[in-house]
Amino acid sequence: MTSAFSGPAGGGPAGGGPAGGSPADVGRADVGPGTREGVPDWLAPLVDVVRHIRPEDLSRFQPPRGGWRQGAVLMLFGETDSQPDVLLIERAHDMRSHAGQPAFPGGGVDPDDDGPVAAALREAAEETGLDPTGVDVLATLPVLWLPPSGFEVTPVLAWWREPSPVRVTDPREVASVHRIPVAELLDPRNRLSVRHPSGYVGPAFSVRGLLVWGFTGGLLSRLFALASWEHAWDRDRVQDLPEQTLRQALRSEAHPGFIVGSAGGEES
Repeated sequence: MTSAFSGPAGGGPAGGGPAGGSPADVGRADVGPGTREGVPDWLAPLVDVVRHIRPEDLSRFQPPRGGWRQGAVLMLFGETDSQPDVLLIERAHDMRSHAGQPAFPGGGVDPDDDGPVAAALREAAEETGLDPTGVDVLATLPVLWLPPSGFEVTPVLAWWREPSPVRVTDPREVASVHRIPVAELLDPRNRLSVRHPSGYVGPAFSVRGLLVWGFTGGLLSRLFALASWEHAWDRDRVQDLPEQTLRQALRSEAHPGFIVGSAGGEES
């Protein structure tokens, strides 16, 4: 199909090679053979770019060896009325960590999970009610470290081959569930950088009443840039975090982000 957003294919990080998403293979992105089959043309540049992505393309924090809890998030791309979208949740506003933040579905890897892919699918099903049998996993990205929480997080890239209804299944954990059109995320009018009192300045998206920032905003921003999907946007548009968002971030004592920002320089 013709992409709903323009941008040349390619644009991957320099150097690198195929690479794995477990603590033992922290420098690798795991892309299996044949992952392009059945994937729509518009998603192919993102699948291609993760074949060569390295941890340093995404974060300046590299996981130390051993002793850290494993986590996973599901970056699930699909289509609504032939328009590309991505599944995001808004975390409950009274959670201990990342309260009120838009995020990819995900969480910790449980002992019964068969690795981060199984954990990402399980968490997404628990948080949104989606049917994992309609999801095709395309790749796992390099493990990323969240120093304040002590988590090593594996982003799992997937195609929503057969979309299923999604909803809030547990309001104690999730406030809302959204399928956000990719075109709206790429719209320069919806792009900005946010500033935290700690000195953090990083990329964000203002879409459908949500401010997507921190880990999720940074990861989306980097992947859009590396896949050459990004449109030119005003990088001088910097806003302080809204008061309510800041209160929630400070209450959870969560570091605002760690992704290498496309808004100029690295986030601290």
